[in-house]
Amino acid sequence: MRLLLDTNALLWWLFDLPQLGPGTRRAIATPHSEVLVSAVSATEIGIKQAIGKLRAPEDLEHRIASDGFTALPITIRHGLAAGALPPHHKDPFDRLLVAQALCEGLTLVTADLKLDDYDVPVLSART
Repeated sequence: MRLLLDTNALLWWLFDLPQLGPGTRRAIATPHSEVLVSAVSATEIGIKQAIGKLRAPEDLEHRIASDGFTALPITIRHGLAAGALPPHHKDPFDRLLVAQALCEGLTLVTADLKLDDYDVPVLSART
């Protein structure tokens, strides 16, 4: 399975928080899964840290790599796909993650139920 972690799922994984369900934790940890983390999430984390709305590991890039996750850059194709999405969701970070999942054939791991409105495979982060 090829998984793209939403920012909430990534942080729950990194901080080993109980909000990340045991089934989802197993799906991420299985050696057969390819787990990707988008530059979108790093951007969201960086911006929210700067304004004091979020806490994240200081060594975020290292932690992502050490957990065996693959970094996913943002491309022009992703940006155009995000702009073409129907307006089900207004958050630009989430729209970009949906676009990346669609463009790259990934399952989005998220707790955001609004993302179910898009035609993208979703794995609930709380499962």
